[in-house]
Amino acid sequence: MARRFRGSETFKVDAKGRVSIPAAFRRVIEASDPDWKEGLRPNIVIVYGPESQNWLDVFSMEAVFEMDEQIGMMQRGSPERLMNEELMYGQSFEAQIDDDGRLTIPQKYRDKIGLKGEAFFISAGDYFRIWTPEAYDAKAARRSAKLADQYPEDFDPRSLLPALPKG
Repeated sequence: MARRFRGSETFKVDAKGRVSIPAAFRRVIEASDPDWKEGLRPNIVIVYGPESQNWLDVFSMEAVFEMDEQIGMMQRGSPERLMNEELMYGQSFEAQIDDDGRLTIPQKYRDKIGLKGEAFFISAGDYFRIWTPEAYDAKAARRSAKLADQYPEDFDPRSLLPALPKG
């Protein structure tokens, strides 16, 4: 079963673009990298996406291998496959977590998402996102307003989860 990231935290970004990865996230990254062992740096893939994307998606290697397989199952040359290939292969880069538990985000990607003093990390299951705190707060406010229009105040989103197969 795939390991999952949980929680959210804000960390300082230094002048060289280094930011600490939450400790619980590092454990998932290590456990999800088949090449990792004590003394080695764990690997991740960061998807910076199209120009309009103002966050970074950070995937464990386990999640990347699963998506590679899914993309490989798509019809070669189809618009859907080409779109996924461009996103996952053309708009991404591999990175490692250093011995101090930090990720170095290259300047061009910090500039792309407007990352300066702080980075906000939020889990999304088998990946997490890195935002500027301001961009995330604005997105969360828009989402909350939209949900308030769609659902009653005491709505529980877990009610949308499908039932698990019996057996």
